[in-house]
Amino acid sequence: MTEPHREYLTQQKYDELTKEVKELKNVKRKEVAEALDYARSLGDLSENAEYHEARAEQAEVEERIAKLEMILKNATIVEDRHGDHAIIGSTVTVEKKKDGTRRTFMIVGSAESDMASGKISNRSPLGAAVLGKKKGEVFSFTSPSGPMEYSVVEVK
Repeated sequence: MTEPHREYLTQQKYDELTKEVKELKNVKRKEVAEALDYARSLGDLSENAEYHEARAEQAEVEERIAKLEMILKNATIVEDRHGDHAIIGSTVTVEKKKDGTRRTFMIVGSAESDMASGKISNRSPLGAAVLGKKKGEVFSFTSPSGPMEYSVVEVK
């Protein structure tokens, strides 16, 4: 079995995931158990759609709990440190050398990444390439669309 990888989380994300686990265990599990009990009361389980739906939902809930507990178990909380080098938790502005396009994003652990909110994973090609860089440094990496070259404009 492979060793689980370290998950880097902000304190806020750690707290969110902890809350979600509690909600799943204390509320959702009970709701699913009640749905299963009701479905069982309907009789023949082999052709009981409610029963099969409740079993599928139970599996999803248990899978989500297991996944979140593994993430939390292997979590390293990143401190809100601001230095001159890009680290997990830093907000970085970069400029594409090819056309001058700028992007600002926060580097986070993979469990917290969300492109829509400007949070990229430290394991993404861009996130991995910018780690350790400081203002003015130029770096390159290979993205799914080909080679890219950026410069660091700002690290907060």
